[in-house]
Amino acid sequence: MAPRDWLHAFVDDGTISADQLMEAEGMAASMGILPEDALVRLEYVQQDRLGKAKAAAYGFKFAALDDFEIPHSAIECVPESVARENKCVPINFDGEKLTVAVTDPMNFELVEKLRFILNREIDLQMAPEDAILAAINRHYGQTETESVDSMLMEFTETQIDFTETEMSDAAKQQEDDEKSPIVRLVNLIITEAVNMRASDIHIEPFEDRIRIRYRIDGVLVERDSPPRRLLGAIMSRLKIMGRIDIAEKRRPQDGRIKARVGGRDLDLRVSVLPTNHGQAMVLRILDRDNIKVGIRNLGFGEENYRKFQNIIRRPNGIFLVTGPTGSGKTTTLYSALGELNRPDRKIITAEDPVEYYLPGINQCEVKHTIGLNFARIIRSMLRQAPNVILVGEIRDTETAEMAIQASLTGHLVFSTLHTNDAPGSITRLIDMGVQPFLVASSLMAVMAQRLVRVVCAKCGEPYVPDAAELDLFEISPEQYPDATWRRGGGCKNCQHTGFRGRKAVFELMLMNATLRDMAFRSEPAQNIRRQARLFGMKTLVEDAVEKAMDGITTITEAFKLRSGGH
Repeated sequence: MAPRDWLHAFVDDGTISADQLMEAEGMAASMGILPEDALVRLEYVQQDRLGKAKAAAYGFKFAALDDFEIPHSAIECVPESVARENKCVPINFDGEKLTVAVTDPMNFELVEKLRFILNREIDLQMAPEDAILAAINRHYGQTETESVDSMLMEFTETQIDFTETEMSDAAKQQEDDEKSPIVRLVNLIITEAVNMRASDIHIEPFEDRIRIRYRIDGVLVERDSPPRRLLGAIMSRLKIMGRIDIAEKRRPQDGRIKARVGGRDLDLRVSVLPTNHGQAMVLRILDRDNIKVGIRNLGFGEENYRKFQNIIRRPNGIFLVTGPTGSGKTTTLYSALGELNRPDRKIITAEDPVEYYLPGINQCEVKHTIGLNFARIIRSMLRQAPNVILVGEIRDTETAEMAIQASLTGHLVFSTLHTNDAPGSITRLIDMGVQPFLVASSLMAVMAQRLVRVVCAKCGEPYVPDAAELDLFEISPEQYPDATWRRGGGCKNCQHTGFRGRKAVFELMLMNATLRDMAFRSEPAQNIRRQARLFGMKTLVEDAVEKAMDGITTITEAFKLRSGGH
């Protein structure tokens, strides 16, 4: 049965439209994934439902692994290395037959390989890949493999003397045996953070301990506290991985680590800062899959999605995305570039630093040490005759003026700016020293964005918010009879937080003749904001409340935006 045949059943029963299936197939072809995976990423169909339908279509049972406890007898039959390499997990063993969950039971080569390796009769069931990997992490973590906790216990119980003296021979340290305890500990910290979907790892020294925290869905979670004496060894190992000078301890340093975790290639951006208790390090985990979400999956409502598509297809002008650090600006702009990245368009970026490497796009990195700043790169890239230019961030007057000149000479320019809302960007550019008439003539749209946490799909349940919550946003009873308020109760899937993943909320301001005239006259941001709202601009809070009404997030997350949180 071809994939289209069983997926078409979702069109027939009205779950998705034919256009949505075509969109998923187009996304699957461009990203090299299966159409059903694209449907899940676009959030048109839930993964469990897809898995059950696929299993039924191919005549196999569907294994629900989320809360399933696998017997120890089954775990013992399949070594962890075999399970991870082949993306399979044993479910049951009755003494004769071993039941194994796989992602694709039609892969006969894999089935024969498992029969040969395990030397047993095998019964197959189907399960989604992420559920299989989660089950492997859950069950094998308790048996064969070690965890960060067990590693730290080993360090605490054995008094190994890890001194903080500088290593004179960095090459010798680089050839360190992979079985060294510190190497294993650092690898486990990185692996655990990636498996928990962390965006950052924070390693902070204090007087008597080292605090390790992961930022998951924008919230810091404390994990482990290794003994203080391990600080020098951990820092040296991570610095060597990031090609950073291990002897330098007084100055801030930056580096980059390439790592492979769970079959995925990841980049980790390293930042080292000297503190009064030693060096603190932050590792930003850059997963290339994060920027392949597609514009549809960023979190746009229908109206904003249509407006955004029109903006990025304009031939020239400046489009600004604003918001604080970590609000998803880079992901939004990379998604737009991904959509525009065609053989007939030349795209050049100037970034500080280049976070994600994009095939088919010319990316330049700012290097202040040799005088290669944003303005100089823009000046040079204009001689390369690009169609689309991405300027990582407008930080000064020179960069702003160069970006505006590029837009006025027939280029489409994307950039970011740090302002609290969309109308504030106009006054920020003028305050920087850019002439108001240049801002008015070149700016075509500004979009402010923030990230809100998404209610966990597994434990989310309907509820009715109390009157006090609704009064905060002046929501009248007429507005919410059809609202589907939801909140998470907490489960394994979301680490008992009630949230899993994040979505962006937007404030999209399209420039028109009235707003251009106000920019030309350098009117205050609140006047521009008032006028933009009259033309239909939704604020960040309004967009967040709409998502709460649709059950995507909670009203508490929307309130954080109103009270100034990010």
